[in-house]
This record gives sequence, structure tokens and C-alpha cells, in this order.
Amino acid sequence: MLEIRDLHAEINGKEILKGVNLTINKGEVHALMGPNGAGKSTLSSVLTGHPAYKVTKGTIFFNGKDLLQLTPEERASEGVFLSFQYPVEIPGVSMVNFMRTAINEQRKYRGEVPLSASDFLRLMREKKEFVEMDSKLTNRSVNEGFSGGEKKRNEIFQMAMLEPKLSILDETDSGLDIDALRIVASGVNKLKTKENASIVITHYQRLLDYIVPDYVHILFNGKIVKTGTKELALELEEKGYDWIKKELVIE
Repeated sequence: MLEIRDLHAEINGKEILKGVNLTINKGEVHALMGPNGAGKSTLSSVLTGHPAYKVTKGTIFFNGKDLLQLTPEERASEGVFLSFQYPVEIPGVSMVNFMRTAINEQRKYRGEVPLSASDFLRLMREKKEFVEMDSKLTNRSVNEGFSGGEKKRNEIFQMAMLEPKLSILDETDSGLDIDALRIVASGVNKLKTKENASIVITHYQRLLDYIVPDYVHILFNGKIVKTGTKELALELEEKGYDWIKKELVIE
């Protein structure tokens, strides 16, 4: 599904990614861990087409298409979704209008007819129950007045509505209490199928107790330096990143 080869990227002339290689297949969940400044959020921004980041070398192919040749809107319509670490508020834009516009723009891209108002509302009711989303939240403006946990739950609700092929969850666990974390993780797990995949970016092993990854990658100084299973995250939790630094020096 996703093939990243020797990816280098910079922002404001500073190189952040220094040769990332990563392959993700359908049905897989990949966790990406690493210290602050390692390039985790930069990688998610590059994948979704953030204009502030410049790719200087390497390739990204998504379902056979050159992702770097697509606009951010085209990438979203191809099925790439980013759940933000800090979701923004959009006052004056209702959740209903926001989601209906997003879904119908993607349907238009695929050559499909727009959803009617009744079909959209039926889908919205179904997905709200799926991720335990309160109707009071979906009747308001996008994220306006939401708590941190409500904003994150709203991100998963949007993911449920859009049904992306690749979901990138950028520190979704940041600022969540245990109950909110459980609900958000449950929504992510319910949305997993054999046809989609996820990248879970996190600092903490606790999220991976709820969303169990097939692979854990450690991103350090702009490169993936180690790959393993969930046990690698447990080892990292126990030893910290100094262990990785020492191992890289030895090698």
C-alpha cells in the first residue's frame, strides 16, 4: 500500500528526515516512536502534503501512485487521513456541513454521485454510535468549545465517516485520560479492516496496550533505526532513548 524509499525532507532549510524507508501493507498497524525532534510529525506532514515541508530526495508511492505528485486534497481523496495532535477549532462551520462537504468532495473525485441529505444523516447516525460520539458535539461547530478528549474523539468520528485507506494518528493519546483513551482506541480498532492500514505516532507504550501494532519503528535523528514488534515498545519504555543512542554508537 505505502512504499517510502530514502525520503529526505526539510523545513526552512533545516533537514529533518534523512533517509526514511518504510513499507506498509493492507491490514497492518505500524507504531512510530521516537524522541522529540526525531521527525515523526514531519513524516506525517510530508505524507499529507503540508506545503511548509520540502522533499529533497526519495519517493513515496501509495497504491501505485506517486504521492509527491498529488495535492493535499488529492491525497485525502485517495484515502490518506491525518488525525492531528492538536485539532483546531473552526467557529461558524457546523460539523454536519463540514463532514457532508468533505465526503461529497471525495465522492466527486472518485466519480460517484453526492450523498443525499437523508443518506448522509443516516450515515452520520451510524458512525456516531460506532465511536460513541455524543450528538451534542456533532450539532456544534467543528471542535468549538470541545475538551481535548472530545476533539480527539471527533477526529476518530471523522475517520469513521471518511473511511480512509491509510490513517495517520499523530499522538492521538496526547492529553487523554484513561477513559477517553479507551474510547478513542476502541474506535480505531473497530475501523480496522483487511483493506486499510494505520500509522500510530506516539511517545508512550500505554496507547499500544489498546491499539496493538504489527510493527513498531523507532525514528531517531531523521531515520528509522530499529523495527520490531510490540515488545520493542516495552523495551523502549523500560530503557528510554539513551539505550538507542548507545546502540547506534556501538554499531
